[in-house]
Amino acid sequence: MPSALQPIVDAIEARAGADAFLGLAVPKSFRAVTTHKDEQKMFEGQPSAEKDPRKSLHVDEVPTPELGPAEALVAVMASAINFNTVWTSIFEPLPTFLFLERNGKRSALWKRHDLPYHIVGSDAAGVVLRVGPGVSKWKPGDRVVVHCNYVDLEEPEGHDDAMMDPNQTIWGFETNFGGMAELALVKSNQLMPKPEHLTWEEAACSGLVNSTAYRQLVSKHGAGMKQGDNVLIWGASGGLGGYATQYAVNGGAFPVGVVSSAHRAEIVRKLGCARVIDRKAEGFRFWDGDKMNMKEMRRFGATIRELTGGEDPDIVYEHPGRETFAASVFVARRGGTIVTCASTSGFEHVYDNRYLWMNLKRIVGSHFANYREAWEANRLICRGAIHPTLSRTFPLEQSGEAALQVHKNLHDGKVGVLCLAPREGLGVVDTALREKLLPRIQLYRS
Repeated sequence: MPSALQPIVDAIEARAGADAFLGLAVPKSFRAVTTHKDEQKMFEGQPSAEKDPRKSLHVDEVPTPELGPAEALVAVMASAINFNTVWTSIFEPLPTFLFLERNGKRSALWKRHDLPYHIVGSDAAGVVLRVGPGVSKWKPGDRVVVHCNYVDLEEPEGHDDAMMDPNQTIWGFETNFGGMAELALVKSNQLMPKPEHLTWEEAACSGLVNSTAYRQLVSKHGAGMKQGDNVLIWGASGGLGGYATQYAVNGGAFPVGVVSSAHRAEIVRKLGCARVIDRKAEGFRFWDGDKMNMKEMRRFGATIRELTGGEDPDIVYEHPGRETFAASVFVARRGGTIVTCASTSGFEHVYDNRYLWMNLKRIVGSHFANYREAWEANRLICRGAIHPTLSRTFPLEQSGEAALQVHKNLHDGKVGVLCLAPREGLGVVDTALREKLLPRIQLYRS
C-alpha cells in the first residue's frame, strides 16, 4: 500500500471523525483494477468461455480524479465481483470504452471518464474521504456502502423513477472510477449507511445484487411479489438468486429454487427454501441444438407442480437468459409474470409466443434499482433481515482470478475483493447483532 494511503487506513480503523479526515492529505494517485483501451480487441475470435479476465484486468497506479459538485471521494476498503465486471474484462457484448467515449461528450465533468483505461467495479464499502460542493447529507469519516445507479436527473423522465432517466448509467460499468480500487469517485446519492454488524468485505458484496433483487421481485416496478405467490427462482443460491430467495422466504411467498448441484441445493435449503430442483441431477435439456424441447419443458413444469401442490409459478425470477427463457415463459401460470434482469447464458432469447399471449402472461424487464429501492434493500441488511452471500474474498492483486471464478461459475454467492482493508474480518461495530446473526451471515462460507 502506498505510504500516502496508510494514514487514511489508520483513521478508518480508529473510526476517526470528520475533522481528522479533513486533516489528511488526499493522495495524488492510487491503485485500481483496470482494463486498457488498446487491448479491447485482444480476445477477438475466441469463444466467450475461453476469454480469460486474468489477461485483461490490470492493477495500475492511476491519478486521483477531480472531485465535482454533488460527488464524493470514497476510500474503498472492499469491493466485489459482479457479472458486469466479467463482461467488461472480456469486452462483451461491447467494449465498455464505447460507453466512456459516448458519455465523455456530455460535459466537462463527464469528460473525466473518457480515459485510455477503465477502473471497474460496481460495489464498494468504505469511508467518505471528501465531498464536493453541494453535498450536505454526507461528510468525511462516514462509513458507507455504494449502490451503482449513476444518474444526473436532469431529464423529467427520471423524477418518477430514476431508472427511467434516459441518461441513467451503471457506475463502474458505464462510468469510470469504479469500486475495485483504493479510491472511488461516486455521486453523493449513491451512498448508503454501512451495515455495522458486517465486515467490510461482507458489506461490499450486496450493493448491486441485493438492490437488483429487491426491485426485480418486491418493488412495484418489478414483479410486485405478494404473500402466497409461487416464485420460481433460477440460480437460487447465486449472487442474485441468493437474495431473491431470501426476499421470497421473508415475504411470505413459496419459492422454488433451481440450482445446478447438490451442494447448492443445500445452501438454498439453509436459506429457508424447502422446494428445490437440481436441474443437473434431473438432466433437463430445454434445447436440442436450435430446437426447443417441449417435452423437457413439460417435464420441468410437472416437477414444479409436484413441489407446489399442483400450482404453476406466479412469478419466474429470470436472469440466465437464452438457456432458460423459453422454459420460464412456458411454466409460468396463466396471467403470471416472467421478470428478467440479465442474460448470463446469452442475450438472444427464443420462446414460443403462443404460451405468452394466449395465456395472458407478461414479461417485465428490470434493471438495477432507483435510490429509494436500493436504500430499502440496504436497510433490510442493516436490520439483519437480509444477509450477505459472500463465499470467498481475494486481494486486489488477484482481481483477475476473482473475475475468472465468476466467469466460469466456480463460485457460490458473491466473490469479494479487498482494496484498502489489509485483511478480512475488519469493520464490525455492532458485535451484538453480529453474534446473533453469525450463522446466517457466514452461511456461504460454512
